[in-house]
Amino acid sequence: MLVAVVGMDTSLRTALGDKTARPLARQLELETVGDLLRHYPRKYIEHATVTHTSEREDQRFRPGEHVTLLGTVEKVAGRRMRHRKGHIVEATVSVGAQRFTCTFFNQPYRERDLAPGTRALFSGDLSRYRGGWQLAAPEFIVLNAGAEAQLPGLIPIYPATRKLRSWVVMLAVRQVLDLLDEPEDPLPDTLRATHGLASLGDALRRVHLPDTREEEREARRRLVWDEAFGLQLAMAGRRASATTRPAPACPRRDDGLAAAFDARLPFALTGAQRSVGESLSEALAGEEPLNRLLQGDVGSGKTVVALRAMLQVVDAGRQAVLLAPTEVLAAQHARSLQAMLGPLGRAGELSDDPAADPEHATRVTLLTGSLGAKARRQALLDAQSGAAGIVVGTHAVIQQGVGFADLGLVVVDEQHRFGVHQRDELRSRSGPTTPHVLVMTATPIPRTVALTLYGDLDISVLDELPTGRKPIATTAVPAGVKPRWLERAWERVREEVAAGHQAYVVCPRIGDEGGEPGEQWPEPPAGDLLDPEAPGPDEFEEALRKLRPPDEEEQEEAARPPLAVTDVGPMLAEGPLAGLRLEILHGRMPTDEKDAVMRAFSEGRVDVLVATTVIEVGVDVPNATMMIIMDADRFGVSQLHQLRGRVGRGAAASSCLLVTEAAEGSPALQRLERLAATPDGFEVSRIDLEVRDEGDVLGAQQSGRRSGLHMLSVLKHGDLVAEAREEARAVMADDPLLARHPGLAGLVRSVVGEAEAAFLDRL
Repeated sequence: MLVAVVGMDTSLRTALGDKTARPLARQLELETVGDLLRHYPRKYIEHATVTHTSEREDQRFRPGEHVTLLGTVEKVAGRRMRHRKGHIVEATVSVGAQRFTCTFFNQPYRERDLAPGTRALFSGDLSRYRGGWQLAAPEFIVLNAGAEAQLPGLIPIYPATRKLRSWVVMLAVRQVLDLLDEPEDPLPDTLRATHGLASLGDALRRVHLPDTREEEREARRRLVWDEAFGLQLAMAGRRASATTRPAPACPRRDDGLAAAFDARLPFALTGAQRSVGESLSEALAGEEPLNRLLQGDVGSGKTVVALRAMLQVVDAGRQAVLLAPTEVLAAQHARSLQAMLGPLGRAGELSDDPAADPEHATRVTLLTGSLGAKARRQALLDAQSGAAGIVVGTHAVIQQGVGFADLGLVVVDEQHRFGVHQRDELRSRSGPTTPHVLVMTATPIPRTVALTLYGDLDISVLDELPTGRKPIATTAVPAGVKPRWLERAWERVREEVAAGHQAYVVCPRIGDEGGEPGEQWPEPPAGDLLDPEAPGPDEFEEALRKLRPPDEEEQEEAARPPLAVTDVGPMLAEGPLAGLRLEILHGRMPTDEKDAVMRAFSEGRVDVLVATTVIEVGVDVPNATMMIIMDADRFGVSQLHQLRGRVGRGAAASSCLLVTEAAEGSPALQRLERLAATPDGFEVSRIDLEVRDEGDVLGAQQSGRRSGLHMLSVLKHGDLVAEAREEARAVMADDPLLARHPGLAGLVRSVVGEAEAAFLDRL
């Protein structure tokens, strides 16, 4: 039985009844009135005018996409199938200038339902058929003149599923809005007035039932503000929580290890490295905890900046931890730090090096999960006793039983692979103080985007590459249409090896056993290749498949899983790269074997390394001058930019070839060609964000729960996020527990979840 008035927290079972509420919960995880009203339309259909679908808009459709369309039936015809028993009805539906074929199997009565001139909403899954778009067995609702007249000026189209159509959500929303009591607005009146924001109740009604585009825009602006403000309040609170305890002061010494390291540097620091280093040095000298994001393009020298900061901490009698996302990268970091430090990093070792100075030396210790028992005991002892001034490790460093003598600085490499809770876990190991935190990312992103993703951190940017770094010549190789290009690629590898250089070949996966443990699995293809993990066709799609022309059927059967290292390596060794010293590397290999392969490649004893994304960041082999990335369309563009950054690290010219079987003119190939023409990492990040789902970017903030960020776009709303950040800092400075703003506390929890909002209870 329906109630007279409902609120945002009212159960949908109470508001709508069991029959309607059950599929909303099962299909879309919508349990309350608030959940339903925050399930915003993804687009609108202007039903009062003819919608013109241009050729460009047609390109936005994708096979397999679930769509809802408002159209007019132009013609309908039924016939018996030629190659199997049964009857098929095909209706041609016009949506402005675009035509769609709606196909129904063994439903001859659909000819009567969909007579020419019928107006209806159609909902189904798109597929390609004879060069056009088709909806197989779509659901539809016929709109007579009276029903269509009752629709709003803009018909909302909701994210939906095969089993729950958009118009079912629309009717449920309208029913709830008729019963909704005016919701309590979490935003203070003064803030709404300052920024010209609508009330929450008005915004919710107008976003679901707008009569004009202006109403819809104003409603969305207010709702985006809620998400941006809730997110920035959470980050401001997290920042305040991290600074409640003082940090260990680590003042700079003019006669210490850091100064000795600077004197040994064989190259001059860039202006950006010097200025960022000075800023970090000043912050480390104080007791206010450093919380800094250090971002810069591939090869900008972040590791040197981080090492100089770590040495200043060691000079103060404290320890630093460098946290890396994979064991290969952790081992590479440990070797790189030891190589850069030379005798300064071999404290406690006997040395004939006249430059060795026990007064100015420390120890770099590697701690990973797969160390042998003896090596692990020694690493734990080095960390606990303070013998190791610098500890390099993976998630193993965060495990219980790992202690430190006096932890002063935590450096996190590739923050997107670690959660804020892991940072907090390391902070908790430092006794009465909280260590300084420096977060590094080799994926440079625009400042407004960084404020959205890392609002709890200050930002420093290395916007200058070291002298002598040469651009990496990048080329998209459409092997499917130009196989000779791929043959030439292997010839180029041989030429580079003959010239004394080395090469990488990168594949998306290891083999039949699956993806890399602890590594970022590449994004699904953005082009026209089929997802190998997609479920098989249902009976209607199977019938459609049998009716397709042979060339389309052959293309579908040709779709394959991404190429694997364990397949490509032997194929190259026996074929186009026969005779070269070739090894494979992936994350499932035993640690000692991975380390041996990487060391052999670093020392020039391997010509070609066939690897997964395990080499994506941090691997530094100056003699490697060529990279071939197989199935490049299976990777995100930022990941491709990271991968190509493994070459071009020496004085020789370097190149990167992006091999794909994507069709000529396809979005996938266009994306690779755009990346090939874009050397700048900041611009690459924009390309990446344009093609990725925003939820993939912001969902990392959600700790595994269904995201509370539905509208906030890191590209579109950067300026708004900056405004929200300033407002959030002002509110948190005045009311850090939000005790006087219970509505804002609820907003934070609704946006980021209980776990992320825990700072409200622990300050």
